[in-house]
Amino acid sequence: MPEIILDGLRKSFGGCPAADGLSLKVNDGEYLCILGPTGSGKTTCLRMICGLTKPDSGRVLFDGTDVTDVPVSERKATMLSQAYSLFPPKTVYENVMFSPQIKEWDEETSKQLVKSMIKMVHMENKANSYPRELSGGQQQRTALARALASDSDILLLDEPLRALDARLRLELRQELRSLVKDMGLTAIHVTHDQDEALEMADRIAVIRKGRIVQIGTPMEVFQNPRTPFVANFVGRSNIFIGKISSVCEAFTEVMLGNGSLIRARRTDIPAGTDVAVAIKIGSTRIPIVEKPTEERPEPEQPQGFFRGRVERILYEGATVTIEVDVKDVGLVSSKLPNRRYDDYKAGDEVTVTWIPDKANVFEISPDGIDEELRLD
Repeated sequence: MPEIILDGLRKSFGGCPAADGLSLKVNDGEYLCILGPTGSGKTTCLRMICGLTKPDSGRVLFDGTDVTDVPVSERKATMLSQAYSLFPPKTVYENVMFSPQIKEWDEETSKQLVKSMIKMVHMENKANSYPRELSGGQQQRTALARALASDSDILLLDEPLRALDARLRLELRQELRSLVKDMGLTAIHVTHDQDEALEMADRIAVIRKGRIVQIGTPMEVFQNPRTPFVANFVGRSNIFIGKISSVCEAFTEVMLGNGSLIRARRTDIPAGTDVAVAIKIGSTRIPIVEKPTEERPEPEQPQGFFRGRVERILYEGATVTIEVDVKDVGLVSSKLPNRRYDDYKAGDEVTVTWIPDKANVFEISPDGIDEELRLD
């Protein structure tokens, strides 16, 4: 299957850039997820790869061959769009059979392939139904089966699980990935769902304003973000603004505007630099501390860790998020296992702690932290 290289792609619509020097390498047989907010250029990227949109400049290469001007029909790249584009007069079975029939494949092989694709997306009971008789999620599953039944080396998926209910979406994540791997395809899967990307991808490419801002394995992108935007987009983070006070071998000390001194991982950024510290809400902890007495005074808190009052508790199923109001800092969040739900109530005074190595330090860009964190 082909290796895909995007070399400095640029594309604007009405003067608004959708791709701004977009460069990316997708390995042979890789399942790559492109993750980014709405309007970041994800769909435009897919359309330039399959040939539906011509870049203003730059190149698209398959296995080293420039295919920028090659027609869609000759690229062997199938794109599953958000619009589904099913044929209204054809049943589910006939829609999925369309590509094998056009390419005149062996009839028995085609039937077996189509049946297996329909079964994979749980549409066996709707095989003889027409698109008008299907829900949005059922139409999306049919379109996915049709894309998988095509004779393509490259599968381009634009939010393929978006319209499905939560349970089916979770079930299809691994089934889709496994099927793509079994078929030996190179797949690029666009999504704004970070959990989907983290679970399915060999690598994740984070896109913002038409540029790839970071690419790496799910663990690399989640644990070692390169920018505050990535830190907050791929797993919600607490963001604190301050100035580096000192850097030692084990950690960095950052002085916040309210005088609090917090600890973060070691950095090469020099002391005196204005920085943002990002800590994933799942990396913070709220220890349960018994109320002090005369015999057992309140223990001394580690320097740099926050003290505040519980503002609210959000139940999220397997987890709970505790939001703590810290004076002159604001809300600091901590995601904990749901068994901790009854350990706190609004108004409790608590301590929020973290391991310094879990706190990333970023030099603030000239545009400021608010611009860095914007999703548009």
